[in-house]
Amino acid sequence: MDYVLITTNNDLAEVCARAQRYQAVALDTEFVRTRTLTPKLGLIQLYDGHQLVLIDPLTISDFRPFVHLLENPEVTKVLHSCSEDLETFLSFFGVLPAPVFDTQFAASILGLGATLGYAKLVEELCGESLDKGESRTDWLARPLRESQLVYAANDVLYLLPAYEQLNNMIIDRGKRQWVVDEVAQLGVKKQASMPVEYAYIGIKNNWRLNSEQLYVLKALAGWRLAKAREKDLALNFVFKEIHLFEVAQKLPESRSALSKVEGISPPAFRRYSEVITEIVRTARAEYAALDDAAKPAVIKRLIDVPAYKKTLAELKHATNQIAIEQGVSPEVLASKKQLNQLLKWRWFDMCETRAQGLKPDLLVGWRAPLFAPAVIRILGESEND
Repeated sequence: MDYVLITTNNDLAEVCARAQRYQAVALDTEFVRTRTLTPKLGLIQLYDGHQLVLIDPLTISDFRPFVHLLENPEVTKVLHSCSEDLETFLSFFGVLPAPVFDTQFAASILGLGATLGYAKLVEELCGESLDKGESRTDWLARPLRESQLVYAANDVLYLLPAYEQLNNMIIDRGKRQWVVDEVAQLGVKKQASMPVEYAYIGIKNNWRLNSEQLYVLKALAGWRLAKAREKDLALNFVFKEIHLFEVAQKLPESRSALSKVEGISPPAFRRYSEVITEIVRTARAEYAALDDAAKPAVIKRLIDVPAYKKTLAELKHATNQIAIEQGVSPEVLASKKQLNQLLKWRWFDMCETRAQGLKPDLLVGWRAPLFAPAVIRILGESEND
């Protein structure tokens, strides 16, 4: 395999200048995300049909040529299952690539598989069998072995030929804009940020808590998210979610009481016991001073809404009808999670989608005109639609 390892600013600039000439370039990233909140970029793979390069981000300081390539609207960036790649680009460069053609999503539209892996895609479209033996590599370690570099290069070598086939088929189906819109909206969600005051919404089993416990959980979850962002630590490496819930449930105001919460690791206890018990004490005092009208209502679940099952069934039926009309599987149009997202957004005062200033997937991008009539018919018109 002919690939070149790029380790200098000048070489990167030359690679990007050549890549700008082509209509499409295949990209992939290798990163490490074990304890951190954000992914740590370890390698970038690029193939434009003529040059296959592996870019070492640990030795390069000037990425302006690469950022310009990412943002060039005349060059389609081809990626496979791009969600984590988008997050990595956003974290490292502060920008998102555009336009992007996600081969996994394109394959799902074409009925090749809902979440087709890259190796399977290459096998079906290119007739090549890939070795995935280096998938657990520490991409921040140096030097990288030859086998690791070959593995990384393979991740883009066949991506461009696969794209050329998928792109032709998608164009024939008149659905190329679906692919571009899907990734663009995914990018909008990647750029959205959860306000710390709403971090509690995503805590599992929060619906089990009474009003006071929920008020305490809100303070605890906000503290944890702020600390995770400050330290760039994964949330559970600050304080595990299950223990956060139990603290809110048991309301310990002393280290002795906190020690009775089972499972808290000794390092976490030593580091945060004073902070957590102070948060509990402060939040309980604040709650006691609130008027009843200002106290939070307990969390409501979709299953608690009497019309939920009937409405969900109607939305699923509408999805099936749209799928038949469009010649795609219902799963491409809307998952159960996406249908639930819509219902939470319409029925509840606050949900994770609304907290981040977003709209449900079914009301934006390529899905919006397809679903608008059914949403209005089933849920009625809303000023937020």
